[in-house]
Formats: sequence, C-alpha cells, structure tokens
Amino acid sequence: MMRALRNAPFAALLLAAAAASTASPAPPPVPGGPIGTMELGQYNCERDGTAGGPVGIRLPQYDFRAVTGSNYKTPDGVRGSYLMTGSQILMTGGELKGTLLHRTSKGFLRHVGPDGADTDVRCVLTRSGRGPLDPAGNVNEPDS
Repeated sequence: MMRALRNAPFAALLLAAAAASTASPAPPPVPGGPIGTMELGQYNCERDGTAGGPVGIRLPQYDFRAVTGSNYKTPDGVRGSYLMTGSQILMTGGELKGTLLHRTSKGFLRHVGPDGADTDVRCVLTRSGRGPLDPAGNVNEPDS
C-alpha cells in the first residue's frame, strides 16, 4: 500500500503525458495572416495624379462601399463579397471579383498588379458608416 502511494505522482504524470500526446494538434495558421475586415463605409478610388496636374484621377468604376464584415456594394447597388487575410483583400464575388487590394493603413487601399506589386490606383475611405448611396456614389448617413 505504501509503495502505491509513493508512485501516485509518477502515475499521474504518465496519465497527463498520455493525454497530451493523444490531443489533436492546433490547426495551422491561415495563409496570408489572420482573417479581418475592412472599415465600413464608402471607398472612392483614383489613380495617382502628377505634380503638374490633378492630385488624383477619379476611377469610379472601382468605387465600392463596405457594408458588412465581408460584403461590399458598388454604386449601382450590386453586392459582392471579399476576404481579408493579413493586409490583403481579395474581392471574391460581385462586379469587382478577382480584384486584389493591399491595405497600407486604416481606410487606405492600393490595387495590386499582376506582378504582386502595389499599383498607382488607390481606394480611400471617404465616409464611414452604412448609409445608402446617392446617385453620385456618396454615402447618405441615416438620420439619428
């Protein structure tokens, strides 16, 4: 009896080691970084301007409004989806499907070219919130 009591800590250690070895391993991290979401609101897109010309050249065909954690709408009301991993945003559905963006800071995105480098096309969060778009593509905040 005394010998069994003396070996009790050793037996508990063996049981704990056996349980740990049969536990399933943690899943691998998501490629590209943790899953995230864009800030909600209207993103207006433009090409970089020149020193002697306009600051930016508007590209309304790329404008969108982030409406939920994984959905966007274009100015004509077509809904699409996106996946954000790390600092990359891939438009996975809708009119902008296949567009790849790089989030350089909160509310500032760059289009990514076929070579994987940022292009001169930027999309900037111009109005936060979920209000409807007017015909010009601006967000109309709901009355509070």
